Amino acid sequence: MPSPPTKNLETFDNPEPGRDYVIRIRVPEFTCLCPKTGQPDFAELTIEYIPEAKCVELKSLKLYVWSFRDEGGFHEAMTNRILGDLVAATAPRFMRLTADFNVRGGIYTKVIAEHRAPGWQAPPPVQLP
Repeated sequence: MPSPPTKNLETFDNPEPGRDYVIRIRVPEFTCLCPKTGQPDFAELTIEYIPEAKCVELKSLKLYVWSFRDEGGFHEAMTNRILGDLVAATAPRFMRLTADFNVRGGIYTKVIAEHRAPGWQAPPPVQLP
């Protein structure tokens, strides 16, 4: 029997909490409904984060993303809601969610939302010769 969609995001302990490292997750099949027309909206989500104590478990993320399939919402609201849920579950040092929605009526929409933990600052970029 297949797993049902759920809003429950599971986590696991960060295996390297003393190091800043980036986890990048690509979700190419996000689907929700347009709140005006009820037609499906499709997007590719990219989640980039620097974990603190917890990392998001990928199967639970898949089921969480799936739970939006029959839910209506504006692109901006969906993006910020998903970021808020991920931040609440993982409390990362930094997280960015990019939602790149497919064309609708000749218009593409990309929404980028970020979270930074209080006091956390990005390290300076490394310049190699």
